[in-house]
Amino acid sequence: MKLKIGCHLSAAGGYEKMGREALFLGASTFAFFTRNPRGARSKETDEKDIGALLKIMEENDFATLVAHAPYTLNPCSAEKKVRDFAFFVMEEDLKKMQYLPGNYYNIHPGNHLGQGVQRGTELTAELLNKIIKPEHETTVLLETMAGKGTEIGSRFEQLRDIIERIRQKNKVGVCIDTCHISDAGYDIKNSLDEVIGLFDRTIGLKYLKAMHINDSLNIMGAKKDRHAKLGEGTLGLDTIINVINHPDLKALPFILETPNDLEGYKREIEILKEAYKG
Repeated sequence: MKLKIGCHLSAAGGYEKMGREALFLGASTFAFFTRNPRGARSKETDEKDIGALLKIMEENDFATLVAHAPYTLNPCSAEKKVRDFAFFVMEEDLKKMQYLPGNYYNIHPGNHLGQGVQRGTELTAELLNKIIKPEHETTVLLETMAGKGTEIGSRFEQLRDIIERIRQKNKVGVCIDTCHISDAGYDIKNSLDEVIGLFDRTIGLKYLKAMHINDSLNIMGAKKDRHAKLGEGTLGLDTIINVINHPDLKALPFILETPNDLEGYKREIEILKEAYKG
């Protein structure tokens, strides 16, 4: 088994360019924002460009891609107009993802803004139930969060509560971010088996579809979400190597979101491929 590893790439140059950059990096997957990560603007769909990427993926045995929704969306806002905006963007993104069938669409579960965690999980599930259709060929992933402010998704129970309310459960999953869950208080450095066991008992490993692998600048439980390059944070390179070799995790697509340029990502990918035990 080969390591399914990649990083976050800029979509500014198009789909084929991202595929070629992934090959340059030695990657077999990658993540990308479906539109400007801070705004609503989305490019027109270029089917020829997407077709060129699909050809690269098929010829080079790529793993599942992990598209990312803009991180400014708040599907559980107290304001209806903010929720409506999240609905508009996600609905349009999932329509466009039909041109890249069988891949993932990662979202942040949102901020409850004082309404309470329960109300936040209810609103996020309500919005997803309006968006996710039986004909969709994309799986929507809820990302584990660090717990800043009123974020939901920092506890496994919160993600479980959202998933339990989703009608199309076969089209939803979870993406664990190593920096986020450490910042949220899960000790993956010293107790990885226990954390993964807790995830399985709370949500179920069948829902774990992908991982963001990042070191953290913060101590465990800091609830701050500041990524670090591998080996330059409080988790350390050995922790990340343990993650990619864990028997319940090793077959997942892993996405680097470390503060790097392409050469930095290439080095980290090489390090992890060398450490992977397959």
